[in-house]
Amino acid sequence: MPLVYFVFFAALAAVFYILIGYPLLLALVPFKPWRPPVAKDPRYTAAVSVVMAVYNGAEFIRAKLESILALDYPRDLMEIIVVSDGSSDATEPVVREFASRGVQLISIPHAGKAAALNAAFLRARSEIVFFTDVRQMLDPAALRHLVANFADPSVGAVTGQMHLMKGRAGEQADMDLYWRYEVWARRRHSRIDSLFSATGCIYAMRRSLVVPLPADTLTDDAVLPLNAFFQGYRVVFDPAAIAIDHPAKAGTEFRRRWRTLAGMYQVFARMPQLFTSRNRMRFHFLSHKFSRLVLPWALLAATAASFALPASAARNWIISAEGGLLALALADVAIPHWLPLKRLTSPARTFLTMNIASIAALAVFFTSPEGLWSATRVERSQPL
Repeated sequence: MPLVYFVFFAALAAVFYILIGYPLLLALVPFKPWRPPVAKDPRYTAAVSVVMAVYNGAEFIRAKLESILALDYPRDLMEIIVVSDGSSDATEPVVREFASRGVQLISIPHAGKAAALNAAFLRARSEIVFFTDVRQMLDPAALRHLVANFADPSVGAVTGQMHLMKGRAGEQADMDLYWRYEVWARRRHSRIDSLFSATGCIYAMRRSLVVPLPADTLTDDAVLPLNAFFQGYRVVFDPAAIAIDHPAKAGTEFRRRWRTLAGMYQVFARMPQLFTSRNRMRFHFLSHKFSRLVLPWALLAATAASFALPASAARNWIISAEGGLLALALADVAIPHWLPLKRLTSPARTFLTMNIASIAALAVFFTSPEGLWSATRVERSQPL
């Protein structure tokens, strides 16, 4: 078989496996669990340090602190630590208003989220550290559900579920569909053994497993849980612990995905043990996480090889299909939301955006990770 055929069909097989094959395997194959079900005990409680790093979060900080203080958890077992990462807006004055209610403020020069979290770790004294972000509201029972999982001594970290509010843009609907798949996969991975990362706005860890973060860390919600995982603990998913997020504004998803995928590249480069037998979930890691970075390259290889195929009707059809999908994605910005064609153009554009972001995320190896950070702009809307 000529090399061009091999490249084309191998790349096509990789794309098929990533998008369809592995999800089908995960759904249909009864993977044998490495561990028994988590022994969650709703009666279990422990002292908790609630940690939140904030940079210019004045728009959300008051409502978020009220959300934390409204948690259905013994108040005498909670310490609340807010680290202002050099905020220049009204964040710090608002936090100081909550000092009488037990909220502690740490103010540091602007140095990034990792530095802010490290400052919080020096202050945190509780058995459990609960990580949350400024924008998302918490269900009152969220912390109680998270902590109940630590009744099982095998659990090192536990993450909750983020519910996305309903957005007006097609981009948001498409990301919501992707997030539903991610939640579904997390349920299954958690039953088998562990996840590979947490949801940054709602996860908790044993304090003994929390380590200082390198200053340029982009994804604390992967680095910290993976540290627990490689010490033999489980990282599990509890869908009963809920945070509610506003949808991102149309056109902002690229930068958010770019940052997230850059963080994945960073973690994979710094934790080579993910690719070795030390990773007891290696098959699922390669199929679910690492494959996200492989997908755009497989698509590019298949596309390039299709142009190199010998002239034929099949080759023309393949190239036309590729061009049609690209045209749908590019046309989306001009298609009104009420037009039925939007149901095709919007997913095509979101798919293209995510894969371009994955390639662009390689910038993490050539530029300062600080340049990848920017606040996510959101739109106000009603919950689903």
